[in-house]
Order: sequence, then structure tokens, then C-alpha cells
Amino acid sequence: MVLEAADGRVAAIEVKAAPGLPAGSTRGLAYLRDRLGDRFVAGLVLNTGDDAQRIGDRLQVAPVRSLWS
Repeated sequence: MVLEAADGRVAAIEVKAAPGLPAGSTRGLAYLRDRLGDRFVAGLVLNTGDDAQRIGDRLQVAPVRSLWS
């Protein structure tokens, strides 16, 4: 999901049905970040794992259950 604010800022959310983050699985978010530059404010990967962590410049991963806790 790509969300764009009226002022042009963009955030993106990707959902993975896996507990881990296989190599290359953030390629799309990184591409969007690199193409949009400063307009890209955040990218989030939600997965079925247990841990939240920063995975790169303006990119993070978090358990999908964190939406409800």
C-alpha cells in the first residue's frame, strides 16, 4: 500500500505472510525510497515474526500483531 499526503509526502506498507525477511524482500520499498528521495518518509514491512527493527534508511519491519497491541 502506498500512501501519499496532500503535500506529496509518501509512506508505504508491505505485508508478508512469513515470520522472517528473506533476502531481497524489501527491494520494492527501497526502490520507491530511492526514486522519491525526500518525499519518501517511511516504509514498513509487516510480517508474522516477533521482532520490530529498523532494516535500512527509513525502512522498518514489525509484527503485524503490533497493529492491535
